[in-house]
Formats: sequence, structure tokens, C-alpha cells
Amino acid sequence: MSKNDAFRALDRQECLRLLAKVPVGRVVYTRQALPAVLPVNFSLDTDSAVLLRTSPDSDLVRAIDGVVVAFEADEFDAATRSGWSVVVTGRATVVTDPAEHERLSQAGPTSWMPLEDPVIVRIESEMVTGRELRGLRGTP
Repeated sequence: MSKNDAFRALDRQECLRLLAKVPVGRVVYTRQALPAVLPVNFSLDTDSAVLLRTSPDSDLVRAIDGVVVAFEADEFDAATRSGWSVVVTGRATVVTDPAEHERLSQAGPTSWMPLEDPVIVRIESEMVTGRELRGLRGTP
């Protein structure tokens, strides 16, 4: 395999299929005019939006509600030097519709942290890109 064959762009459907396999990703946003990254657990909604469940008074909610953010998840195997990375870019909004909140509370992500009166944040999948790295055997 040549170095040019090591990377492969992934189409939207393949990206979403891979995202659904992992429980944790990272929200990339701006905090006090500086880049910030926060690992979060998540799930995908039926329309491919990324869903997060968090505290209503969290710094994350205040920083991203109504703002375009990036969300990244990946999976890599160091032994085989292979893996993938997917980035979803879109507007993040707190779900305020009671019926939608109830639906997502039942089917959406569960937080790994105990939360009182959690909110659900939806990141629209306006742009979805991904790359796969296929291991190069014998390359240091």
C-alpha cells in the first residue's frame, strides 16, 4: 500500500455509521475568545443530529447555545496504525420544545454524570466529513 492509499475520505453515511459505534466524542467551541474542547458522551438522533445531555447551568450550554460548533469522534488502533475520525459541524441549540425534549429524554443520550433537570443539546449535522487511516505495515 502506498502512502497515498493510507487515507481515504468517508462519505456522509459511512461517517454517521461510524459515529453511532462510539460513546464519546469532543465538542469544539469558543470559550472567552479561545478554542476549547470538551469530551462528552453523545448519541445520534434519527435525523443524524448529535445529541448531548448536560446540566442547564453548565458553561458548555452557555457557550454553545445558538452557535456553530464542531463535534469530533474517532477510533484508532495503535497496533495496526489504523482508524477513523469524523467531524460534524453545525449549529448547537438547547431543545426547548417540551414534546421534543420528552422524546429525546427517552431515546437520547444518557449522561455519565448525575444530573438534576438535564437539558438536551442538539448539534445539527450541517457538514459531516471523515477520514479513514489504513495502517502502513512496516512503516516506522
